[in-house]
Amino acid sequence: MNFTRTLFPLSMLLLSGCVVGPDYQKPETALPAKFSESKSASADNVTLNPWWESFRDKRLNDLVHQGMGENLTVLQALQRIEAAEANVIVAGAGALPSLGASASGNVSGQDGSYLRRTTGSDHSQSKSINAGLSASWLIDFFGQYRRQKEAANASLDAAYDDVNVARLAYFSDLVSSYVNARYYQEALALNRKNLVSRRETLKLTNEIKEAGAASSLDVLQSEGLVNQTLANLPALETGFHQAANHIATLLGVPASTITSSLLKGSAQPMPRYATRTGIPADLIRNRPDIRAAERRLQAATAAIGVAEADLYPSIELGGSIGAARNFNARVGSLSSWSFGPSLSLPIFNGGALKAQVKIARSEAEQQYLTWKSTVLNAVEEVENAQTALIRDYQTVAAQRKVVDTFDQTLVLARESYRGGASTILDVLDAERNVADARLSLAAAIRQLARDYVSLNVAIGGGSAIGTPAVVATK
Repeated sequence: MNFTRTLFPLSMLLLSGCVVGPDYQKPETALPAKFSESKSASADNVTLNPWWESFRDKRLNDLVHQGMGENLTVLQALQRIEAAEANVIVAGAGALPSLGASASGNVSGQDGSYLRRTTGSDHSQSKSINAGLSASWLIDFFGQYRRQKEAANASLDAAYDDVNVARLAYFSDLVSSYVNARYYQEALALNRKNLVSRRETLKLTNEIKEAGAASSLDVLQSEGLVNQTLANLPALETGFHQAANHIATLLGVPASTITSSLLKGSAQPMPRYATRTGIPADLIRNRPDIRAAERRLQAATAAIGVAEADLYPSIELGGSIGAARNFNARVGSLSSWSFGPSLSLPIFNGGALKAQVKIARSEAEQQYLTWKSTVLNAVEEVENAQTALIRDYQTVAAQRKVVDTFDQTLVLARESYRGGASTILDVLDAERNVADARLSLAAAIRQLARDYVSLNVAIGGGSAIGTPAVVATK
């Protein structure tokens, strides 16, 4: 008998340390040693790098910091953290004992006279009070609640990473919109400059016509180029206002406040520093979407253990204490109590429990494939952005030379036209070439800035700036 009393608690202790289901292992996938157009050197932690400061644009820096705590998408992701924290508490509560209390009172009676009540009437009344206290504890023999808490903590970590994903999307959208706004302003300025130049050509053509050396056709051709330039302005103005309106939406402020501040104008943003991309393996550490996918894989792995725990018996320890008092009975009070374990054993359920385990394993495998796909897509994004950025610098440098060449060509064409050695068509062609070259340069600068944004976002740059501290109950 003493042997049994000793063996039973020990066996209970051993069982309570058992956790079914696979333990989480960090996923792996084959990655290249380096990106195709960079050195094989690991980069520092870029998640706290404010890469937009490389543009050296104070207005842009102010907008980024202004919107960091106002962007609605980021705020929504922050709210999901609170829900995930609550889920951790819910998951852990199942493994703890529960205690409940109840109380009730009752008064009943019979009266022979409803309208008149006298001491001699047929009248009786009964009063009673009941109170109870109950407790229960489901012993977590197979780690069901521990796996649930593990899954909840992993989901909480994923919620924090989702905030960083939203913040990266905000940085990308805001800075790209600012780049677009400044491009449209530059394009407007260039078209207005071209308009001045073409009006000068029109004036020159009219003067030469009055001197008898030009025809009405020359004047009409010059006038057509002026009108064509005027026709380009409204679309560019629309593009600027739309970019400014989108910035206002990202910041949650009235559009007029952003538009008025941007109308002062500024040079097109150009990055002043190169971006260190590191190696593909760095992305697993720096990209928040990869980290979030891994945390969801961990949660799905823990869910396998939760499903497997349902295949095994469960024991619940329960007890209750009750008290009742009837003021009209001969025995005024009565108390009762009970305590003991209850066993639940799954015997036949049509294979539903085993099917749940298969479903959990399939979902974990899907999460692994999602994680792997996220990693490979991240590598591709970095490769594409880096390749584009390298060639953007080459394009901008070449386009600057094109602008210089056509500027000189235009000067020579006007001098030749004044001297009668060439026609107005030569001047108009030269003006057209200059205008197109300047606009192409502005477009190339915009593309360079946008690809710089894409590259820094692709490596996870700045994603942890402003991230709240993780306070999860492990």
